[in-house]
Amino acid sequence: MQQFKIKAFLLALVLTASFGCDKDILDTRPGNTYSEADIYSNVDLTQSLVDYTYNVTENWGLNVDVWWTRRIGIENASDEAWFHFVPQNYRITRGQIQPNNMGFWTQKWRQYYRYIGTANDFLSKIDQSPVAQSDPERVATLKGEMKYLRANAYARLINLFGGVPLFDTPFELTDDFNVPRASYQECVDFIVRELDEAVTLLPEGPRNGVEFGRVSRGACLAMKSRVLLYAASELHDPSTVPNGPLYDYNKPDKWQDAADAAKALIDLDQYSLVPVETAEDYQQMFLSPNSELIFARPFSPDFPNTPNDFNTLPDKAQSPVGAGGWGLSNPTHNFVQDFKMANGLRIDDAGSGYDDDDLYANRELRFYANILYQGASFKGAELEYWSPGGTESREAPGPNHYAATGYNQRKFLDESIVIDQEQSANRPYPLARLPEIYLNYAEALYHLGREDEARTYVNLVAGRVGLPAITTTGEALLEDIRYERQMELFLEGHRFFDTRRWMMADKMNEDIMGVQWEKRNAAGELDPDGTLTRLGPLLIEDRMFAPTFYYLPIPFAEVEKAGLEQNFGY
Repeated sequence: MQQFKIKAFLLALVLTASFGCDKDILDTRPGNTYSEADIYSNVDLTQSLVDYTYNVTENWGLNVDVWWTRRIGIENASDEAWFHFVPQNYRITRGQIQPNNMGFWTQKWRQYYRYIGTANDFLSKIDQSPVAQSDPERVATLKGEMKYLRANAYARLINLFGGVPLFDTPFELTDDFNVPRASYQECVDFIVRELDEAVTLLPEGPRNGVEFGRVSRGACLAMKSRVLLYAASELHDPSTVPNGPLYDYNKPDKWQDAADAAKALIDLDQYSLVPVETAEDYQQMFLSPNSELIFARPFSPDFPNTPNDFNTLPDKAQSPVGAGGWGLSNPTHNFVQDFKMANGLRIDDAGSGYDDDDLYANRELRFYANILYQGASFKGAELEYWSPGGTESREAPGPNHYAATGYNQRKFLDESIVIDQEQSANRPYPLARLPEIYLNYAEALYHLGREDEARTYVNLVAGRVGLPAITTTGEALLEDIRYERQMELFLEGHRFFDTRRWMMADKMNEDIMGVQWEKRNAAGELDPDGTLTRLGPLLIEDRMFAPTFYYLPIPFAEVEKAGLEQNFGY
């Protein structure tokens, strides 16, 4: 597979600091720098500007400004995983986050507005540029991509902060920079309009081959589906707290709109589920492009190393320490115990067959595809999480990156490569997949009272991994739909937002637990030749969640600079 490449040179662009206030135009060309006139006169340079803006879509890491945050994913601020390195910087999981004490979250506001500023500048100039006259078809496509990318940035902002300052043109030096926050509903309406316009500019069908990773009509419809589903959810209902214009979405047909958006993508009939028979089949599905992948960030040796640090993501960062990795995101024991049994029952359901002395036996297929645990095989070797001396124990040589929870992730890891010597050739980071759209549709249908249809679509996802047909009704059906999102979209950046939009404070307030394995002899002493025993669940992190934390605070510097209204509770 070939991917499009962000150009290796750095463009001299009209970028924005904070949310678009500063202009920094370099009109010279020292070394590999290009002027604005160059960019809009050469369509390849124009495309490079768009390619730069693709960084707003992110990948396995949450940040680019601090080296270790390139390796930390948002799953570690949910119940999916616990970050093994500098965990206190999450703050949000421990009730410590404040406007002037946000850790790396401070950068999210500036990063997204930086890309919005780039998109605004591009869209304000492109129609009158020389390239628009010389290559109108290609420029139309680039406009569609940039509209999607701007919508993507706003969608990420409102998911974290609620309503935000909304603007679609560049600031001039004489402009008033004190732009107030728009309402959440105004932001959603703007995002949907942008995506609808982008669809009309983009080519039909998936973009594969050399165009893999570029925005498609399907990507736009997938983002629209997600945005409208989130907006329709409980968090944005005026009856819940926090409420008010910065948080509420009050359209009477909100669930119908969410259903229609998902169905529009399904009706394109351009994507299909990949059939799987084994856990290995499912695992392999995430290592290369396939028929259900709607939109993804390319990942390969051809893709630049800056700012994504792909030499160590995800294999070096997430593989077990015994295989040469750092094992940074440790799946939690809480999450592991949420996996159903192969017969479709929860472990505490009567007749499930769960055996606490053999707790990893007979779990559903995705457990074995996604989780590494004591006794699992990885790169042909059995994983040993036990002390003393197991390959994954705290005594293992090298950096102190043993799995504190007793688990590592398997999802996304390419077991065929040698860590630190090779990179996976074709692995993409999924930004939208067909199963999400089926589950979006099922959830919206449920809230519309169309349970038969909702079961049809959730069963497409559950049945693909061999689970028995879901036949539940009412609240039990909603729980089944939520379960499928939890397990099918594991580590894909959804769980953090799903638990918030469902207002699952109890889940986010749940302490993070792990297990510890030991071998002891008849005298009770630690002995590598002794009997394997399990300790736990053991407390890994004491978490605290309050209604304030449904949204991040607006960084203090931004409130002071632009006179913005602060979020509820801060």
